[in-house]
Amino acid sequence: MAVSTDITLIHRLEDFGFGLYMDHFARMPIDRASDAGADWLMRLGPLSGAHTTALRNLRLAFPNETERWRRDVARAMWAGIGRTVAEMPHLPEINAYREDSRLTVENAERLDAIRESGKGAVFISGHFANWELMPVAIAQRPVPCQMTYRPANNPLIDARILKIRENYGARLQSAKGVEGGVGLMRALARGWSVALMNDQKYNEGVEAPLFGHNCMTADGPTRLARRFAIPLQPMSVKRTGARFHAVVHEPLPTDPGAPDAVALPASIARVNAFMEARIREAPEQWFWVHRRWPRQAWVDAGVL
Repeated sequence: MAVSTDITLIHRLEDFGFGLYMDHFARMPIDRASDAGADWLMRLGPLSGAHTTALRNLRLAFPNETERWRRDVARAMWAGIGRTVAEMPHLPEINAYREDSRLTVENAERLDAIRESGKGAVFISGHFANWELMPVAIAQRPVPCQMTYRPANNPLIDARILKIRENYGARLQSAKGVEGGVGLMRALARGWSVALMNDQKYNEGVEAPLFGHNCMTADGPTRLARRFAIPLQPMSVKRTGARFHAVVHEPLPTDPGAPDAVALPASIARVNAFMEARIREAPEQWFWVHRRWPRQAWVDAGVL
C-alpha cells in the first residue's frame, strides 16, 4: 500500500471524485466503458503538458515519420490510456483462461513451467496497451508472484486500486523502494516469482540505447535473475478495442557465467531491444508521456 500519511480534506475530495469516476464506468458494459474512456482522454490528453513530452519522444524515436503521423500516434496513445483507466473496474470480470475470454495468452505453457519448477522467475514488461492484463495472466495461471507497483499519491485512491487488483488475483504486491526490494528478495528466496516494469525512467541503473539514444535503465530485474539463477521472463500485451492478446516471450539471456561488469550492460541492452521491438509493433499502444530519455538526448535528436 502507499506510504502512510495523514489523510487530508483534499485526499477525501479526490477519492470521492475518483470513486464517482470508477462507478460511472463500472455501470457500463466493458466495451462501452472502454470506448467512452478513449473518447474522453483523446480529447483532454492533447491539452496537457504531457502531450508535449509525448511528441518530443516520438520525434526522437521516429525521426523519419511525418509530424502528422506523430500527432495521430499521440492521440491514439491518449485514447488507449483512457481505455485502460475505464477498464479498471472491469478487470475482475476477466478470466484469462476461459474459452471465451477477451484476454488470450500465447505461450502460457511457459507460465506452467515456471510454476512447476518451484524456483520462480523475474517477469519484466512495459506499459503496453492495458498493462494491468499481464499480472492477470500471471496470477490466474496461477503462478505465485509478488508484483511491484507505484503507489498513488493519494492513499485512499491507492487502496481502491489495490482492492481491484486483489479481486482479479494479484494479492502479492509491494511498493517500490527499500522495503519493496526486501519483499522481492524474500519472495524469490521462497521460490516465488516477481514481476516488475522495466521501461520507465530511472535515474540510476545502467545506460543502454533505446531507439538509438542512451537512457538509464533499471538493472534490478537482471540482477535478481542472475542472483537466483532464474529466468528473466519478458511479457507483452496488445489490444484491439477491449480485447487483448498477451505473449509470454522467450526468456532473455543474463550471461550467468560472466562478471557483472560485462553481463549487466549486455543484458540491459537486450531488455531495451525487447522493449523497442514491442513498441515498434504498435507505437500507439506504448506510454509515451514519461521522460524516458534525458534532456540531452532530446537535444542530440534535435527535438527541442
